[in-house]
Amino acid sequence: MASPLADRIRPETIEDMVGQKHLLGENMPLRNIIASGTLPNMIFYGPSGTGKTTLARIIAKTTDRTLRKLNGTNASTADIKDIVAQLGTLAAPNGILLYLDEIQYFNKKQQQSLLEYIESGKITLIASTTENPYFYVYSAVLSRSTVFEFKSITPEEIVPAVKRGFAFLEKEQNCKISVSDDVCADIATASGGDVRKALNFTELSVLAAKPDENGNKTITEEEVNALTGGNAFRYDRAGDEHYDVISAFQKSMRGSDPDAALHYLARLLEGGDLPSAVRRLMVCAAEDVGLAYPMIIPIVKAACDMALAVGLPEARIPLADAVILVATAPKSNTGEAGIDAAMADVQKGNYGRIPRCLQNKHYDGDDVKNKGQFYKYPHSFPHRWVEQQYLPDALLGRQYYKFGDNKTEQAAKAYWDAIKGKK
Repeated sequence: MASPLADRIRPETIEDMVGQKHLLGENMPLRNIIASGTLPNMIFYGPSGTGKTTLARIIAKTTDRTLRKLNGTNASTADIKDIVAQLGTLAAPNGILLYLDEIQYFNKKQQQSLLEYIESGKITLIASTTENPYFYVYSAVLSRSTVFEFKSITPEEIVPAVKRGFAFLEKEQNCKISVSDDVCADIATASGGDVRKALNFTELSVLAAKPDENGNKTITEEEVNALTGGNAFRYDRAGDEHYDVISAFQKSMRGSDPDAALHYLARLLEGGDLPSAVRRLMVCAAEDVGLAYPMIIPIVKAACDMALAVGLPEARIPLADAVILVATAPKSNTGEAGIDAAMADVQKGNYGRIPRCLQNKHYDGDDVKNKGQFYKYPHSFPHRWVEQQYLPDALLGRQYYKFGDNKTEQAAKAYWDAIKGKK
């Protein structure tokens, strides 16, 4: 069985790679480090199909190091020791470059086993991960490595790789392959920034095309769209992408941008993550709109209940309505700020005894000279309000809630200022 097209035409030089110009362009940091021949331990962080493995191979070849590759999903400390045992032998005359793919799957003990070798310089480590290394890589390994972030590759950058793939297949299959620039662009766009996926689509489109009477093939947009439909979206419900999307979702609603909010809602729903969409939507209604439009909370709750009841794909409709409502509503976080300030006092032990007038009815002890609760029932006074102490003595004068500058809260402020005799 032939290896995938991405492996068969894997770039041999940095110049042949697509994307990552911020790292590999002329006079860029990583490009200069490779050219120096003195390699630090490195961590390549970024989505799959962006050139991490390819660059590790090129670095090994450029620096004349023996490349050994392990995958964190199935490698063990014994595998590392076997590789180290090759040092100083004919198998690794100029040293070893260890490429550890998916390092996030190595546990702490396994990652610690690398320290002895990377500190002594016996091996040079290039670890790759699709997850944030500052969360998933052991701090001692991280402190001894330089992190380089690989970014998703744009469709424009992927197009040359797609064209190179068609040219390679044309020679390999010894037939004429006719393909338009629009088809190449469609494949590049559908790959979602993943060159490997784009080349898989390229090869599939050739395999699926029916040859004419001369054995030649024409790749049509219709055939490509049939192969790539629904494949462009990249979303991992257990990885960084998940947290980035839900963070962007709430921040877009908070920032009053309904278009961006709908975009991130679409990404959540396309990934089948209805629970996260519902949870963040309800949180945002209370946290970011809150007292500026209090009725939004039951409205959004009803929309979320409806979405969960009907499920996808219909759930998108009430959720879209609610997202637009939250994004375009006036904003206030005074409720959140108030409770956070109050909880901070309680957590620091700053609270004190509850005033006697607010305590539950009970008998006073013999040491109390002026016995009685002396609670004033507000409904017995004009405007249903009477001045009395509510905060403990230790917190008298503390203000947790401050009226927001929106119409709803300012109306409440004006009402109570008038009743309480404030100017």
